[in-house]
Amino acid sequence: MPYDVNLNFVFRFPTKIIFGPGAAKEVGMEVEELKGTKALIVTDRDLVKTDLVKIVRDALGAKCVGTFSDVTPDTGVHIVNAGSEYGAALGADTLISVGGGSAIDTAKGMAICLTKGGRLEDHAGLNILDGPVMPHIVIPTTAGTGSEVTYAAVIKDHEQKRKLLFADNYLIPNVAILDPNMTIGMPKGLTAATGMDALSHCIEAIHSMQSEPIADALAFHGIRMIREFLPRAVENGGDIIARGQMLIAATIAGAAFSNAQVGMVHALAHCIGARFGVPHGIANSILLPHCILYNLDACPDRYSRIAEAMGKELRGMDLLKAAEQAAIAMWEFTKAIGMPQTLREVNVEESGLEQCANDALMDGAIVYNPKPIFDPAEILKVYQKAF
Repeated sequence: MPYDVNLNFVFRFPTKIIFGPGAAKEVGMEVEELKGTKALIVTDRDLVKTDLVKIVRDALGAKCVGTFSDVTPDTGVHIVNAGSEYGAALGADTLISVGGGSAIDTAKGMAICLTKGGRLEDHAGLNILDGPVMPHIVIPTTAGTGSEVTYAAVIKDHEQKRKLLFADNYLIPNVAILDPNMTIGMPKGLTAATGMDALSHCIEAIHSMQSEPIADALAFHGIRMIREFLPRAVENGGDIIARGQMLIAATIAGAAFSNAQVGMVHALAHCIGARFGVPHGIANSILLPHCILYNLDACPDRYSRIAEAMGKELRGMDLLKAAEQAAIAMWEFTKAIGMPQTLREVNVEESGLEQCANDALMDGAIVYNPKPIFDPAEILKVYQKAF
């Protein structure tokens, strides 16, 4: 089957990766390598009560000056500002985020404010930083967002019910410590949802208008890893091999999409998440097959290869039929791991879909979708099919 190639691209991947069971205990050495002396842990209200944060705090020893633990799901601008004030009062010079995407993105926002001053609202936008921000080490406790290696932070303005994007290469974390022991306690539902976030990153990186060969290589391998190891991690949360491989898959998915970008799946999911509080991985999972079908004729060759990576037998099929198998594979896979199949199941109100469609058209991710979209009515149709 034909395969189009982007002849002009830039690939960036500066984050140092440390992988292995028990690797979190090396965080103190990484702080030293970054010339840090006062490390502030950034985590959420649930994790701070667990041994996971204690492991990191003990590993830091005297280098730990405090723990900011007010992070909530769908972290907000007000949380970042509070954390920044706390870190400044302690004289923090290094941030250690322990958690999922919300903790990591909170730390990214804090790194901006602690370095550049002011409040987070003062720094909204793309590529507006004029130099490096405070060093940031990430220790993920979920396997999905890929935020440990990306240049972006998505932070909610809770008053306006919208998600703000902060994107700059200076936001890419310095170090990601991938310790599968730190994900052992993740519940089945969260394991599945975060894993589907990673799978969405892989697929959107492959079909993006900015797709590129290096990102493709990572994304296709990520799909195969997630197909094999996510069901294992959901079925048996103590499977250390599956947990570790999912951490790696999420990270390489993050590296892929931060270079190739994402598309309408994320644009639509951002708006559903902001308006109705649907967790990002769940929103991505529900919308993914519908967006594949919408985009089908724009890049059928790429979707056919995604279907192959998901284990579909395509022999004898024409290109469009083969491409359609990618959407079918998503429905089969998400059902197998217990994910919701419709927006109705996650308390989305049909009356709010039109506004979400208008908002999605303004989301930065929509620019990279393989099929250009200019009419919110097209987006509304996709939402309605997913509803």
